[in-house]
Amino acid sequence: MRTLYNGYIGMFQGLSREIWILSFVTFINRAGAMVIPFLSLYLVSEKDLSLPEVGWIMSCYGLGSLFGNYTGGILTDRIGFYKTIVFSLFFGGIAFMLFQYLNTFVSLCIGMFILMFLVDIYRPGIYVAADIYGDEGKLTTRNIGLIRLAINLGYSIGPVIGGFLIAKVSYNSIFWFDGLTCVIASLLLFFLLKPKKTIKEDAKPLVVKEGPPPMKNKLYLVLMLIMIINSIAFIQYFSTVPLYYKNYHGLNESTIGWILFINGALIVLFEMPLIAWLEHLKITKTMATFLGIAFLAISFIVLNVSDGFYILIIGIVFMTLGEMIGSPFSNSLALSMAPKGRKGSYMAIYSMTFSISQIIGHNAGMNAIHEFGYDKTWVFLFIILAIA
Repeated sequence: MRTLYNGYIGMFQGLSREIWILSFVTFINRAGAMVIPFLSLYLVSEKDLSLPEVGWIMSCYGLGSLFGNYTGGILTDRIGFYKTIVFSLFFGGIAFMLFQYLNTFVSLCIGMFILMFLVDIYRPGIYVAADIYGDEGKLTTRNIGLIRLAINLGYSIGPVIGGFLIAKVSYNSIFWFDGLTCVIASLLLFFLLKPKKTIKEDAKPLVVKEGPPPMKNKLYLVLMLIMIINSIAFIQYFSTVPLYYKNYHGLNESTIGWILFINGALIVLFEMPLIAWLEHLKITKTMATFLGIAFLAISFIVLNVSDGFYILIIGIVFMTLGEMIGSPFSNSLALSMAPKGRKGSYMAIYSMTFSISQIIGHNAGMNAIHEFGYDKTWVFLFIILAIA
């Protein structure tokens, strides 16, 4: 047990002070991320909107995220990741606090677009920071793994706090809490993490951009198409799969919550050691990305093997394996393909793949299970992932 513990702790050794601060700030920020899990319920119960109206608002969510990621990439290249992240956290927090005062359908659509635009400006800068603080790229994958650990740990806590606040106070309280944690995170980052002087070497070449832009890099665009397909399948675990748990297997919300909790718990406990082990095996980033997609594909097809409860656990474990392997290594692969001076714009396109999947995936998944049923939908997802 001591050997296992020492090995786990060893996975975090060698990471810079800056990446630890960035991860801590990310944890504070994501621990307050409680609005999104309850957003649909809030819009229906508190704003009296119909489900189609909620669907349009969620489309604005995806569009805001898409343009936010794109703008974040431009800002990261022009003013640096540090200012971009602080700006996004601070003004995103303000937007969270103001969103609760919107009441009409049109204002909620516009407000959701602006909110997610501001919040997701943050994403490309985080990836670039992970690379810059990674000892010339050598620790980039582990840096991303630590940041993902902070995100998942925060996301595990956030919905629990959010549910408690809704039950004991009100829905409005989660907007205040979420907004304040964003503002606090921006202030912590501002006071605790200053750009290193050595980073100025990277600041000069930002003007001189080497290599092709991302939209002219055909190989990179192929990777992005694969990531969109992967993300469309992945987000089903947060839309159609919970419906499958409830409507097909008859599970209640509490049990569904515990199944999804397995995902976060496994990531927190095992992602960093798994990354270190795969790096020790000298597995390529491309092969790791392939394995991540393969495990995600298996997670869907096994759902058709049996109607037993145990198969749901097997499915979520395979999905988590795919996420733990595929996400950090695909991040790192995308970064490695970015020429000097273009990392922000390249990672913006990478981040936008998830936003595009949000716009397409939820509606496509819902229509698929409505028209063809769950079993055929899982087979279709397996096939498109196998092709990817």
